[in-house]
Amino acid sequence: MRRALITGGAGFIGSNLADRLLADGVEVILYDDFRTGRRQFVGDAIANGARLVEGDVLDRWRLTGAMRGCDTVFHLQANADVRYGLDHPQRDIEQNLLTTSTVLEAMREANVDRIAFSSTGSIYGEPELVPTPEDCPIPVQTSLYGASKIAAEGLISSYSHGFGFTGVVFRFVSILGERYTHGHLFDFSRNLREDPESLTVLGDGHQRKSYLYVGDCVEAIVMLAGRPDAPGSEVFNLGTDEVSDVDTSVRAVTRHLGVSPRIEYTGGVRGWIGDSPLIHLDCSRLRALGWRPRLTIAEAVERAKARWPGRTVEVECDRLQQVTEAVAAGATLVLCDNMAPAEVAECVAAADGRVLIEVSGGVTLDTVAAYAAAGADLISTSVITQSAPALDIGLDLEG
Repeated sequence: MRRALITGGAGFIGSNLADRLLADGVEVILYDDFRTGRRQFVGDAIANGARLVEGDVLDRWRLTGAMRGCDTVFHLQANADVRYGLDHPQRDIEQNLLTTSTVLEAMREANVDRIAFSSTGSIYGEPELVPTPEDCPIPVQTSLYGASKIAAEGLISSYSHGFGFTGVVFRFVSILGERYTHGHLFDFSRNLREDPESLTVLGDGHQRKSYLYVGDCVEAIVMLAGRPDAPGSEVFNLGTDEVSDVDTSVRAVTRHLGVSPRIEYTGGVRGWIGDSPLIHLDCSRLRALGWRPRLTIAEAVERAKARWPGRTVEVECDRLQQVTEAVAAGATLVLCDNMAPAEVAECVAAADGRVLIEVSGGVTLDTVAAYAAAGADLISTSVITQSAPALDIGLDLEG
């Protein structure tokens, strides 16, 4: 591998992958529209020679131009909002399936024939066979997210057979580690920061999932993507031999924050429509090639804790020394929404990305987008009247 393009290169997994590829001497092109990616995640990569191209993956002309000269594409960009998929059904089609089609067509035009794709264990729905192997019968799809991902897998397989591409598909479990910015652990922490006395848990708390450390995830991606070219498409599960239930996650977060909230369960074996009560993948196909995860789930959780909202401190934008001292003491910064985006960016840099902005109803969507582009995580303290456009820019404004 000489030169690689990463869609979603400023995201959680994409930015970690970029750092690893650069360390291996690979030229890296980061392609991201910063809907959910964070600029502070790619600062080191850019300093180490990565090239950043800002653009929408659906912009085929721009994507093709960025891809020219590459030999490998890592297609990691996606809408991973499984829980709210039914609230905006077209988003999974546009951001997971149509983007994959655009990537494949851009590859044809740019003469790139190798793709590594991030799929998901959610494509298995609620399988009868657990741990679930790659070749199990594909069950009924229970989420739009899973359905769009397996459809994208089908496109990659078709292009691989029809145009001589080499495709490597990874079906991930949930990933944890440095730069982790979303998921139930992060949500629990954020909600307990707002109300340390109570916590609502979706479902009965007994849902069991497998999790994987992002460094182990990246190791597997790089190992498989670097194998000798062989036209066709291969699928690999990517996870651990462990599972952990939601109640265990609750205990980890409450211990971390030092709180003892009242736990309220919404009930049922699923947290939401499309949630799988058990995700446990059989990874023996990948293990047979020599890969093993280095960290347990508990150790991966420890690595993720640095990004959890914990203690908070309000600061003025000209008190950057206070920012640095507060972060060193373990605080997450909460800023008001009347700050200029440039000031927010300064605080984000000083706080190593651990910044929340409480967004009120009077803030325009352009300002919200600018805060997100500056690298802040956003929460909403009141209803934003223009909720549909806000969702279209890919931000989590759930308060």
